[in-house]
Amino acid sequence: MLIKNDFEVAEPVDKVWQFFDNIPQVAACLPGAELTEDLGDDKYKGRVAVRMGPVRLQFGGTAEITERDEAAKRVVVHAAGAEEKGRGQASMVITAALTQAGRGTKVAVAQDRIERIDRGESSEQVAAATATPAGGLTLGLRAAMMALTRVFRRFFLPYQPAS
Repeated sequence: MLIKNDFEVAEPVDKVWQFFDNIPQVAACLPGAELTEDLGDDKYKGRVAVRMGPVRLQFGGTAEITERDEAAKRVVVHAAGAEEKGRGQASMVITAALTQAGRGTKVAVAQDRIERIDRGESSEQVAAATATPAGGLTLGLRAAMMALTRVFRRFFLPYQPAS
């Protein structure tokens, strides 16, 4: 399943890219995310907790930066993990690309559940699956993306005192 999200921040592309280059800093800003170990070579071990109403899922796993394109301001992360109570596993590819938007930066983030591709499904089949009802994991991933969007907006938008 492909989940896309775009948002803008009021900072120049280079400043936002520097922020993305520091994975522990990014993880520290994500509610429910915790890096537990730096495995070296752009690979990390950690946990992510997602809460939706009364349901709380906690995943433990690894994330590895598999592509970092300085010129294109694009980073690709492969993440895989298992729910700690044995309710399931998840793996995905997260791609973030930065482009200039006026005086700020547009951040385009896409999450793709890679196990569908690993099973040999075509990109058309994967795209068609986005129209199907969402399960708990999909909703959790979507909630995590919304939290990431809020964090970036809060981190990069300038403080505006009440008048």
